[in-house]
Amino acid sequence: MRHPFLAGAAVALATAVLAACGSSDGSGDGGREAAAASSTPSAAVSPAPPVAGPAVSPSGTQATKPSTAPKAPAGDITPATGSFTKKQKEYLTDRVPEGMDPAAVLQTGQETCDRLRYLVKADRDIAVGAIVSGEVADAKPAAAHLCPQHQDVVDEAALGYADGTHTGKELRPGDYRAPSPTKACDWQLTGANGKELASGSSDTGKAVEITVPKAARTFTSTGCYAWLPQGDN
Repeated sequence: MRHPFLAGAAVALATAVLAACGSSDGSGDGGREAAAASSTPSAAVSPAPPVAGPAVSPSGTQATKPSTAPKAPAGDITPATGSFTKKQKEYLTDRVPEGMDPAAVLQTGQETCDRLRYLVKADRDIAVGAIVSGEVADAKPAAAHLCPQHQDVVDEAALGYADGTHTGKELRPGDYRAPSPTKACDWQLTGANGKELASGSSDTGKAVEITVPKAARTFTSTGCYAWLPQGDN
C-alpha cells in the first residue's frame, strides 16, 4: 500500500529534480557540477513499488542497495571533468564500486538530499517517517556530507521504529506516535515471558500514540508505517 502523500508527490518532485539537474549552476546541496558533467538523472518514476506504508520516494527513484563489488581506492575517485569538494570526496569514500563513475554515485546522494528537502518542506513528520521506514535510503551519509541542514531529521529518525518486531536493546521507554498509519495499523507490547502489556489497532488512517514502558521486551507493529519519538525520549 502506498502512502497517499508520497504517491501523490512522486511525480512532482521527480519533475523538479530533473529540471534542476538540467539547469544547475553548481550551487545547492553538496554541489552538482561534477555529477552533471558525467551522468544523467535517474530516469523513471515508479508509480507503485510494493511496500508496507509509503512506497514511492519523492523523486520516484527506488533506493540503491549497497554494492558488494570491490570499492575503488580513495585516490582513484575523480570525476571525468572538474573536481569533487572535500565533503563530496568524504561521501564517496568506500562507496564507489570499481569501474563505476563516481559522479553517478554522488548523484544518488544528491537526490537523497533533494528528497529530504522536499519532504521536510511539505511535512516534517513524513520526512522523519520515510527515513525510519527505510524508504529514503542513504539518508545518514547524505546528511553527514552533502546536506547537513537535515542532520536533525536523521537524528530523530534514529530514535523511531519502523513496522516489524523490535526487542531487547532496540526498545527505548517513552512516548511515540505514528503520524501517518495505514487503515490496518496494529501494535502490541509484551513484557517478560511474553506477557501482553498493551495492544491496539486503528482503521482510521489518523495519527495514533503509544507509550513503551520500561517493562517492555518486545514491540511489534504492522501497517503503522513508522513510530516517531515524542518529547525528550
